Amino acid sequence: MADAVDNHVDNGAYPRRFRSAEARGRRIGRPLRLLGRVRGVDEALLDRIGRAFFEQDDAGAALAAAMRLPPGDPDRVTRAQLTASLAHPDLDAVVGPLRGARIGPVHGAGSEIGSLHDPQRETGPLHDPWREFGRLPRDRSIDGPISRQPTELDARAQQVTESGAQDTPPAHPAHPAHPADQRPTALQSFLAAVTTVPDWVDWELMDEGAAVLRRLGQNAADVLLQLSLVGGYRFGGPTDLLVATGALTGDTLRRLADTQEWTVGLSEPGALRVGGPAWRATVRVRVMHALVGASFTGDNASPGPAARPWDTDRWGLPVNQADQAATLGLFDGTVVLGCRALGVPVPPSDSRALMHLWRWVGHLLGVHPDFLVDDEWARHRLNHHVLLAQAGVSDAGPLLARALVAAQADRTYPGPVWWQPWRAGYERERLLSMLTAFLGVRSMRELGLPLRPPWAHAYLLPLNTWRYRVRGRGARGRARLDRWGRRRSDRVLASYQTCRTPRSRG
Repeated sequence: MADAVDNHVDNGAYPRRFRSAEARGRRIGRPLRLLGRVRGVDEALLDRIGRAFFEQDDAGAALAAAMRLPPGDPDRVTRAQLTASLAHPDLDAVVGPLRGARIGPVHGAGSEIGSLHDPQRETGPLHDPWREFGRLPRDRSIDGPISRQPTELDARAQQVTESGAQDTPPAHPAHPAHPADQRPTALQSFLAAVTTVPDWVDWELMDEGAAVLRRLGQNAADVLLQLSLVGGYRFGGPTDLLVATGALTGDTLRRLADTQEWTVGLSEPGALRVGGPAWRATVRVRVMHALVGASFTGDNASPGPAARPWDTDRWGLPVNQADQAATLGLFDGTVVLGCRALGVPVPPSDSRALMHLWRWVGHLLGVHPDFLVDDEWARHRLNHHVLLAQAGVSDAGPLLARALVAAQADRTYPGPVWWQPWRAGYERERLLSMLTAFLGVRSMRELGLPLRPPWAHAYLLPLNTWRYRVRGRGARGRARLDRWGRRRSDRVLASYQTCRTPRSRG
């Protein structure tokens, strides 16, 4: 399926995809513009987004390059070194004093925070938290990475960083097994990036954001799967990268389970503090993204039999800051608007807390500070401009969308064996019904998905009105919603990963 090109910005600072389907982006973004209170188009912001297609996560890219060096190279970073560093038993005690205050409890023996992974699964044969890392299949390649292009916002951020950290010692002390002076420079820089807590972080607000995410329960899971994930398939670039790596067409169910488990883990109390289980999982996601980018840029990856070059002039870098910002926007601001569209009240206090949580997650993922916000309306404005900067749908979008819909039949649902096909059919129809309402008729046709009446929204709107506005009022109501959200999250995860034991609550 060819891109619909209605505008092309002929400027070497941008890839060809930049604003190549702007009229389509305006049409798709019309509800966002209205609900998000977006006023006008900021050309300076669009320019910033356009240049970010040629920018990368420098700390992550340096680490990935070091992990791909040949054995024996003194600058090589091994998976064992990285794993040991992230699992440092005294990480909180080491990093906290450097910031003048405790960062928070660290996941481990006696920890009071929630557990993202059951201990039996972390040590069992079925679980390997690094299973996606290592040598990745490479069907495309590009000549090499493109350095980040500085901006005025970069300069201001650097001034703040220098003024606030000039007396701060290095951020990660010696590990008994891997002393700091023996760690490769790339690993030390990466650890400093993920353990340094910016001044804007408010841990109490972060915990409230986790509670908001728990209370959203099934609604957040629906929006993330449908409006965020499938909705993102409507644009070329990241979808082509996913197909090239086999990210969702090879083992769709397991990878969906990984994403679901990660997002649910973010909602555990305290789990995002430095050293916590969600913190470690998020850092691993960052490394995985960096390794994916390196598999297209590294010289030591063997191309596949059907290899063809990655079109950098068209798409930008394989994993770039503009796409990272777009993905973050699909997880924070889009979830807020999507849940409201399902009849869930999200007041400003809840919105601010949830946005603050995702701002910290974005920081851990290596998203540039220019694209990190914890104000809902600033995110909607940014998301609207990201839409204008996108290309049209590519051949990869329908492939990924159909694979995701088909994967619903592979899930395992509660009930007897004979009930499974009927429940799988119901879930598929429910998914298509909600997708039709969320994405619209034209987007469904572009993705090659069948249309369905919006019957799912018809029952969810009154149900959520009763659940949140009547039974969910007051402290007791919020506690009831918290318990319901946990139960729904457990059921969703169990349907995706029946080979694993239920999550431990700590």
